[in-house]
Amino acid sequence: MPDLFLGSYVARMTGRKIYVYPGECHVHARANLKDVLKKLSEHSSAEFLIHPECGCTTECIHYAATKEIPEQKTHILSTGGMLTHVRQSPVKEYVVATENGIIHQLRKQNPEKKFYPLRDDMVCKFMKMITLEKLLDSLMNLKFEVRVPAEIAERARLPIERMLAVG
Repeated sequence: MPDLFLGSYVARMTGRKIYVYPGECHVHARANLKDVLKKLSEHSSAEFLIHPECGCTTECIHYAATKEIPEQKTHILSTGGMLTHVRQSPVKEYVVATENGIIHQLRKQNPEKKFYPLRDDMVCKFMKMITLEKLLDSLMNLKFEVRVPAEIAERARLPIERMLAVG
């Protein structure tokens, strides 16, 4: 299930009641409005890309609506949405609020554009542990299989099937 921030964002955008996990991503929780305002003032021509899991997303929606941050330059996007948006946009500068690992991919795909992380410490050591080699090894050798009791698996099946049907 989604964490507190992502779940709240999805509920607001869809108008649906969503049960959320009352936790948060420790990296996305570091994002705060003070940093957003500071970074946007330093890079006034930049667009602002923010992941919906960031702790300041609700405040950013409010501040964009009240024009305290540039509404037309503020984009709440998934990781894939950020990659697509930047590739298709003529804008040359971006402030990026999500795990900083995306900056490498953005620069690689768009070498003529500039990217500024919202904070330098938005790095997830757990994501850095995942490599293509480890993923291949896991899939080829069926390592790290997660097993859950049958009754939990049965209860989880319906919401998973619903998510797949929507997506």
